[in-house]
Amino acid sequence: MPSPDHIPSPAPPTGTRPRPAVVRDALGVGVAVGLSGFAFGVTASGAGLTVLQACALSLLVFTGASQFALVGALAAGGNPFTAAAGAFFLGTRNAFYGLRLSGLLGYRAAVRPFAAHWVIDETSAVALAQPDRRSARLGFTVTGLSLYALWNLTTLAGAMGAEALGDTAAWGLDAAGPAVFVALLGPMLKTTAERATAGLGAVLLLVTLPLLPAGAPVLVAALAAPAVLWAEGRRARTRTGGEPSTTGTEQSTTETEQRTREAGAR
Repeated sequence: MPSPDHIPSPAPPTGTRPRPAVVRDALGVGVAVGLSGFAFGVTASGAGLTVLQACALSLLVFTGASQFALVGALAAGGNPFTAAAGAFFLGTRNAFYGLRLSGLLGYRAAVRPFAAHWVIDETSAVALAQPDRRSARLGFTVTGLSLYALWNLTTLAGAMGAEALGDTAAWGLDAAGPAVFVALLGPMLKTTAERATAGLGAVLLLVTLPLLPAGAPVLVAALAAPAVLWAEGRRARTRTGGEPSTTGTEQSTTETEQRTREAGAR
């Protein structure tokens, strides 16, 4: 018999991932993305927000793409209400994440309001990548905790250190947030419809950017999704209507074979 010091640890149940592997992946995402909070703090300061306002956005909003969209529109001289509308529209995607995660994580009603604050791209990606509820909860919690803490700390550091950097626009830090978002979005574009939606949205954004007030191009780019869905539905109806129906032919063939077998039996 092996000595107690050499008894192997039990293997995880089938269909689960080892806890260290889940924690490692979650921390990797949380730390990598959390560091971009520095760029947000600097950008927010350059847009005219105070340190308190920048930190309040990170603490209470905590969705990077919406935060960058808001301060970017304000920095460009956009109307605050238009900027807020664009940021709000970007944030609505988290509601759809929540619908999927609600059943996967299975938190009690008392915990859900707190967990909802951490429902963002990164936590959703880590949780949905897990094979079971236990791993999904662990990945969601570790990603959310590490990312929330680091994002807010680096926001504070960026907002307080913006003056030392001088002209923040010259550093191009405002591109860090969109770059992270594109890096997360890219691998998720697997179907033709998804790639077409992203491409059309980018075209609409680039075309309307010099023509519309700051914040409005984001709302126009969102029209890419219903446009592609409409085109896909129309193409599917056209394809279905243009192909000859084979139901009658298959039924006639089946009946003929049945009569032939009956005649042979007689």
